[in-house]
Amino acid sequence: MVRKTITIYNHSGLHLRPAGQVCQKAQEYPCRVEMVVGEKHFNLKSVLSVLSAQITTSTEIDLICDGPEEERAMEELTLFLGENLDGQ
Repeated sequence: MVRKTITIYNHSGLHLRPAGQVCQKAQEYPCRVEMVVGEKHFNLKSVLSVLSAQITTSTEIDLICDGPEEERAMEELTLFLGENLDGQ
């Protein structure tokens, strides 16, 4: 299991479009992928789960990847969240 704290900088947070993009990216990996906000865990492969987290700009989340290809998933999702969602 790998875990990393990242900050969401998208000016609108993870609303429907970026939540869908993140879920599509997370589904590319066979490992379990989730985010932790406070004490709550959210499945990053589920749009409804991501939306229910109500992530706004500058929110810090813990990204957790556990299972096959976890290191690759962590690296690529961290880049995806930082680069592709910035400013949308």
